[in-house]
Amino acid sequence: MLKGKVAVITGSTSGIGLGIAKAMAGEGCAIVLNSRKANKESDDLVRQLSEENKVEVIFGAADMSVPDDIYRMMEQAAKSLGKVDIVVNNAGIQHVQLIDEFPLDKWDMVLATNLSSAFHTTKAALPGMKSRKWGRIINIASAHGLVASPYKSAYCAAKHGMLGLTKVTALEVAEEGITANAICPGYVWTPLVEKQIPDQAKAFHMS
Repeated sequence: MLKGKVAVITGSTSGIGLGIAKAMAGEGCAIVLNSRKANKESDDLVRQLSEENKVEVIFGAADMSVPDDIYRMMEQAAKSLGKVDIVVNNAGIQHVQLIDEFPLDKWDMVLATNLSSAFHTTKAALPGMKSRKWGRIINIASAHGLVASPYKSAYCAAKHGMLGLTKVTALEVAEEGITANAICPGYVWTPLVEKQIPDQAKAFHMS
């Protein structure tokens, strides 16, 4: 089913995103890897994924909190690989703090990266998907899209919002040959989670 398809996977040079990219490439899907900037690690990943799976792999540099970056990346993907069939909205950041102490810039950044980015990629991808009558929007939400945890106001708000965005998208494209689904993982050992451990230990007075 994935052979010959093209997938844009945001936040895909490590963690869940990279795992998804490897699995999709293994099924014959062309891949757009994404992080903020290209570097030796991303260059190596592009080459490795392409050579091991015999598929086209390109790198889309984009800060997922910046709409102009996102639209530029989506345009590059369609131009370089011919189309975008699948979008996996995986990019995410975290900040852990009490609501009344939560920095405003951190709130804005978490919402922009974790929620608004999914709106922008979806908006950019849908016209092409509609013209081909086929598309898949896959939003990596979180268990925190279903339940809350203290100190994670921005993250929980963004992930709850992503579930709402997914439902609206699914309804709007239901007759277009396009599906929209959200996946809600629990804790997964990724660099994002690893960075949270000191904050969580401090918040809960643990070693």
